[in-house]
Amino acid sequence: MTEPTTGRDAPILEVSDLNVTFRGGIKAVRGVSYRLNRGEILGIVGESGSGKSVTSLAVMGLLPEGTEISGSVRLHGKELIGAREEELTRLRGKSVSMIFQDPLSAFTPVYTIGDQIAEAVRIHQKVGKDQAARRAVELLDLVGIPRPDLRAKAFPHEFSGGMRQRAMIAMAIANDPDVLICDEPTTALDVTIQAQVLEVLKTAQRETGAGIVMITHDLGVVAGLADRVLVMYAGKPVETGTVEEIYYRPRQPYTMGLLASIPRMDRPTERLIPIEGNPPSPAALPPGCPFAPRCPLKVEACDDAEPELERIGTGGRMSACIRSHEIDLKGLDGATVYPVPEAPAQREERRPRAERETVLKVDDLVRHYPLMKGAVFKRQVGTVHAVDGISFDIAQGETLALVGESGCGKTTTLQQIMQLQAPQGGTVVVLGKDSAKLGKAERKELRRDLQIVFQDPMAALDPRMPVGDILAEPLRAHGYKDAKAVRARVAELLTLVGLAPEHAERYPQHFSGGQRQRIGIARALALEPKLIVLDEPVSALDVSIQAGVINLLEDLKARLGLSYLFVAHDLSVVRHLADRVAVMYLGKIAEIGAVDEVYGAPAHPYTRALLSAIPLPDPELERSRTRILLEGDLPSPADPPSGCRFRTRCPKRALLGEAEARKCDEVEPTVERLAPAGDHGAACHYPESTEAVAAPGV
Repeated sequence: MTEPTTGRDAPILEVSDLNVTFRGGIKAVRGVSYRLNRGEILGIVGESGSGKSVTSLAVMGLLPEGTEISGSVRLHGKELIGAREEELTRLRGKSVSMIFQDPLSAFTPVYTIGDQIAEAVRIHQKVGKDQAARRAVELLDLVGIPRPDLRAKAFPHEFSGGMRQRAMIAMAIANDPDVLICDEPTTALDVTIQAQVLEVLKTAQRETGAGIVMITHDLGVVAGLADRVLVMYAGKPVETGTVEEIYYRPRQPYTMGLLASIPRMDRPTERLIPIEGNPPSPAALPPGCPFAPRCPLKVEACDDAEPELERIGTGGRMSACIRSHEIDLKGLDGATVYPVPEAPAQREERRPRAERETVLKVDDLVRHYPLMKGAVFKRQVGTVHAVDGISFDIAQGETLALVGESGCGKTTTLQQIMQLQAPQGGTVVVLGKDSAKLGKAERKELRRDLQIVFQDPMAALDPRMPVGDILAEPLRAHGYKDAKAVRARVAELLTLVGLAPEHAERYPQHFSGGQRQRIGIARALALEPKLIVLDEPVSALDVSIQAGVINLLEDLKARLGLSYLFVAHDLSVVRHLADRVAVMYLGKIAEIGAVDEVYGAPAHPYTRALLSAIPLPDPELERSRTRILLEGDLPSPADPPSGCRFRTRCPKRALLGEAEARKCDEVEPTVERLAPAGDHGAACHYPESTEAVAAPGV
């Protein structure tokens, strides 16, 4: 164990040889050490199960009883391991605070937001109720909550996700802590809200001078925010250094693999490089280096002993790999260390879009829901305009992506298409057949050609059925009687998605998240459909696993001539996978066109804000970009603004003259083509088509 640093240059937080063992002998954290200085941001990254969150819960003293913790955690030189609960309670919220991933579960639902922040103030400061309440309003104002005096009286469920996260930050900084631990604070947020929250975190750091530990799987967030990076794998640090060293000169094969697997806005045509295999279980680590079974640079010596962190050159750069110095001398990177998968060969030469069959046509689709009030005697008090007249089509062999913030109507659109019934308004035509005119038999037959892959593969697969039965179910439902033919088709499907035929005997819980998603894709392919709906198919996966699934979807599309309707909030994934993109806002399409046109020359202010908010895994590019931060949150679809629905948040409206702004207030824009012969259109009275705002090279 290293000796604690003392004196003027002592870190505010020093973790040395931290080990955490859960009941049953599961070693979740093994020898973690790091220092955090005042005003510094340390990013901790790694796949799920690497020990990132457990490390920080150990620092906070929030692990369950019966957990074995050893090592040292010193806050201002004071040891926290073994400290009494009363002492830790005095420190939590005052000297060290934590921002949790899910703010809704972190807040108490029966107390107002203002009361809960005021309580955090009064626990650590000798102030009265009125003064604490005023401080709560000041904090809500600081983190950008509109009308903070009124919002302080609201309950957590009345806040949107982004507002709850900002309120959680307000509570965390209420007592000017020295250390802020952020556990995936932006994971469940839209990119526009994520950009706001990250800006709030920077403001909080400026106000408090705190050191920040940022735990995240988003390497773009770390690139733009962190000063130093700690990479974890199988409960141990495997590389540490400055953010520039880690991103531009990684010296650990695992770090190289993480960086190579990320879909990047500035490199949309590059083939993604997945890390093969899955992280090991903490209960069954392989001999030697835990990463060796997945490492392309493995040699026999890797199985002899687990490598320790060793210093590389001068400064604080360290790596746990016996070949780190060799990598350093050769100047290797992820593209040279990992084999780049071959690009898929097209089944046939792509004809112009106008000459291909239209597999899906949506025209003026409407879906409204009544807003009801009352427990016994219900009455309608309003209408939720979930989808309010949208139109698009998909050609054979094409991927159309629907993007936009949560609540914009993407999922409702998918539901209306998948129901294959008469919509509330407008028409849905699938493979030339109007859904409003289908009988029961025709609807069942059409479902062979229209399949869906869900966001959460574990929830979508029946845990009581082996994988073979899950894949055989749609075959049997559509008349496949020959058991031998069904078994052969199941084996063919598993092979097609990169799994082994013998996996048919296993159950879903025996597979990793990425493998379960491959099973979901195989089930969707069982009946040889022509159109597949993809509902956030990679959002729940680590970047290393995500890359393999994205490559698989590209390969299947090219090999089988599939068409995709792809819903996603990760615009980097969309840039990599889609041919065309439709940007939705409050039930309307704001912009639509070929992905190169929409990303390269966005015409709608909302699209420009979305693209500018996408984090890039490149420190120099990420910190030099101009961001367009949207004010406030998405308006309620039950009460959309008059005229242009985006006008209440539009950064361009403030620059317009009085007459122009009045037009935005009173006249609702429709999607108009930006060029007579083009496919690119935007619903804006004053569109612009200029250079990319996302990143150089887009």
